[in-house]
Amino acid sequence: MGGVNEIGSNKAVSVATTPPISAPPSQFHSPSLSRSPLLASDDHIQPANKTPRISTPRFVTPLGSPIRRALQLTRLDPHDAWLPITESRNGNAYYAAFHTLCSGIGIQALVLPVAFTILGWTWGIITLTLAFIWQLYTLYLLVQLHESTETGMRYSRYMQLCSATFGEKLAKWLALFPIMYLSGGTCVALIIIGGQTCKMFFDVICGGTCTAQPPTIVEWFLIFTSAAVLLSQLPNLNSIAGVSLIGAITAFGYCTLIWVVSVIEGRTEGVSYNPVRGSTEVTRIFDVFNTLGIVSFAFRGHNLILEIQATMPSDEKHPSSVPMWKGVKIAYTLVAMCLFPLAIGGYWAYGQRIPENGGMLTALFVFNGKGTSQFILGLTSLFVIINALSSFQIYGMPTFDDMESVYVKKKKKALPWWFRAILRAMFGYGCFFVAVAIPFLASLAGLVGGIALPVTLAYPCFMWLKVKKPKAFTPIWCLNWVLGLLGMALSGVLVAAGIYVIIDTGVEVSFFDP
Repeated sequence: MGGVNEIGSNKAVSVATTPPISAPPSQFHSPSLSRSPLLASDDHIQPANKTPRISTPRFVTPLGSPIRRALQLTRLDPHDAWLPITESRNGNAYYAAFHTLCSGIGIQALVLPVAFTILGWTWGIITLTLAFIWQLYTLYLLVQLHESTETGMRYSRYMQLCSATFGEKLAKWLALFPIMYLSGGTCVALIIIGGQTCKMFFDVICGGTCTAQPPTIVEWFLIFTSAAVLLSQLPNLNSIAGVSLIGAITAFGYCTLIWVVSVIEGRTEGVSYNPVRGSTEVTRIFDVFNTLGIVSFAFRGHNLILEIQATMPSDEKHPSSVPMWKGVKIAYTLVAMCLFPLAIGGYWAYGQRIPENGGMLTALFVFNGKGTSQFILGLTSLFVIINALSSFQIYGMPTFDDMESVYVKKKKKALPWWFRAILRAMFGYGCFFVAVAIPFLASLAGLVGGIALPVTLAYPCFMWLKVKKPKAFTPIWCLNWVLGLLGMALSGVLVAAGIYVIIDTGVEVSFFDP
């Protein structure tokens, strides 16, 4: 790196003269490397019309710590000030809680009771609890890895941290597809779910009294996509904090409504809690592993944690990890209040009769649709639609950032507003096309959960070992190796189980026929 400053407790600070770097005004407060715990305001890049000046960083003291002696001040990347994830850095713990809750809980949680039909009461609760603790631990690791105390670097994207840890080539092999699926694939699934729920909401509101011809399911997909594209024109991740708040409230609302109504209505007639068993031993084993994939897929959002933390300011005294972890604790307290009652209450109410497609939402309408108030059914459907629209924004943001970075790096300037609007509309309607072409995507939850599992449960452990370099055979070293290797092994087994279950039971394939 050019212009490296060496800081010692008894040495003078020397700065190599470098040409001035042009950057937009916002760059002085929001690039990837600025406002880090180890970069002071005097270390920011200079505007083009000013000459560089030599200054002593404000944190240098006569008693330099080992970290400060090892510090290397890096050049700033001016591109980050023009990209949607890092364009604004005025977030806080509440914004982090909104984003984390909106991305951490969603419609995939409604199929958790399906896992209990295979695992039963005891193993279902144990598996759900262990998975929750495991993913919360790896989430903590990611929060701590966001900022490097050695280089002052802020890793504002999951792929950026993977590349810095594993190398670019290996990172692409390991993490590119799962991360892209968790962004684009989730948006496709949200269009499918949102469109189907729009149709359910229309049926509830009309109640068979409407004379107008209702839209087809493809038209509902298009209506939902158009609303999502319109909302996606908000420029950056911080600007959708209000959208994420609404998404978080509605997610908590429909999860609570569904399990409360299901419990109040009581157990369905002929309910059974005996675990479903396959005809052969192999089938039973693969059913269990496929169920673990469904549980792991319920915990999503780790691919967005670094991006959410990148929206926060950070300095030496107030690192971003503090408010970020505070926001995560708030969010996952509410996540636990949704997932556990939903899984346990749903299985208690419906037992083996819980539908595989749609989970609790479908069960609510099928088994309790006649006895439940139309207002409650309509409100639940509306909450699902609003949450899907909100989740589309935060899950689409990494793809927006990636698309815009191509232009920014090539042209060395911010993307024009009209070009940004076109790109985001292309992404939204591209997802619509895939949703219409592959409407059975939701049936592959177990397989997809296995593919994406390392992003949540394995890679953070390996990255922490590589970056932090703990002493070998210490408890923390052993814990991360065990969890990382177990996560990778579990991922391979879940992918194999998902493929076997699809082949054995079959999936209703209906291309361009939603």
